[in-house]
Amino acid sequence: MSETTYAPSMGRLKALSGLLLPKETILSFAAAKDLDEIGKLMEGTPYSGDLTRALEIYKDSEALEVCINRHFVTITRLAYQVAPFAGRAPVAAYLRWWDIENILAILAAKAYGRILSETDTFIVSDRKTPTGFSAGVLTIDDLRSLLSQTSVDAVVQNLARFGYGVTIMEHLGEFTKTQNLFPISRALETQYYADLLRSSVFFQGDEWVVRQFVAEEIDVKNILTLLKGKDSGVKSEDLSGMFLPGGTLPVKQLQDLSQSRSIDEVVSGLGGEYGLAEALPLYREGATLVPFEFALQRRHAARSQDRMRIFPLSLAGIFHFLLRARNEREDLRKIIYAKVYGISSEKLSRELITAA
Repeated sequence: MSETTYAPSMGRLKALSGLLLPKETILSFAAAKDLDEIGKLMEGTPYSGDLTRALEIYKDSEALEVCINRHFVTITRLAYQVAPFAGRAPVAAYLRWWDIENILAILAAKAYGRILSETDTFIVSDRKTPTGFSAGVLTIDDLRSLLSQTSVDAVVQNLARFGYGVTIMEHLGEFTKTQNLFPISRALETQYYADLLRSSVFFQGDEWVVRQFVAEEIDVKNILTLLKGKDSGVKSEDLSGMFLPGGTLPVKQLQDLSQSRSIDEVVSGLGGEYGLAEALPLYREGATLVPFEFALQRRHAARSQDRMRIFPLSLAGIFHFLLRARNEREDLRKIIYAKVYGISSEKLSRELITAA
């Protein structure tokens, strides 16, 4: 199939790239002394209008969080709209991830007794479009309707019409007993990645770049599951059933690694490909898995973006834009909460994907 299929889309995405921040701007946010300074720096960026609207209702870190989510949804919706017919299905399937994030936030709110105002800030929506395409399938009206339900069961019943209810219902009994959202989360993720890989069928022949990106993202999640399991003392027989299928790392290999006696042994068994050895001293120093998580995220983002740049006139070109948008959102949120919790600039710089 001719590359001209994606040429018009990439021309429009190039124009939309001005809605994303340069690396230098993100680093200037990281260097800001507090949230007020970040707000002032945002005034001269594409986030300015979203911040003004957010400040009408929210303040401080909540206003910045809402602003960032609004901007993220706006630009990802535009990316979906400019995609050619051949690319619409995989882009839509990719953006359904935000449905999962929102659903889990709402289920947690209902399960643990959080009120609407405590959860609404973190819903990924532009908050200004009452109907139509949002971050995923669920619109802001749908999300507010779910938030208004009085119980977890009621939320799940309402999710049935969006294709998520059946998946959640299979694990609802276990959740009711344990109040553990992990089985539901893992079931939703399994469904999500299966649908995403299924939608990324070969059309031009270079869609393999997107499929590789998805497979390596599954690797990141599986490795983190393995590390978290070993760190928290989960039995290997329980841990072996928690891995997602579809990654480049075979599930059998991950199950074998779950027999490891320590985090050090897991890192050694995975080899040097994932950059975990460099994070090991930080783990030992702080007894937290966060350095591993950020090392995996940065490596995955860098490798994926380098690969996607090689095929700009394809589905990979659109995913490159979407990945940049996602990384920007994650970095800005890290910066905000670094200021809130007094995390040092040195530590923050190790966590930013943009700084890699």
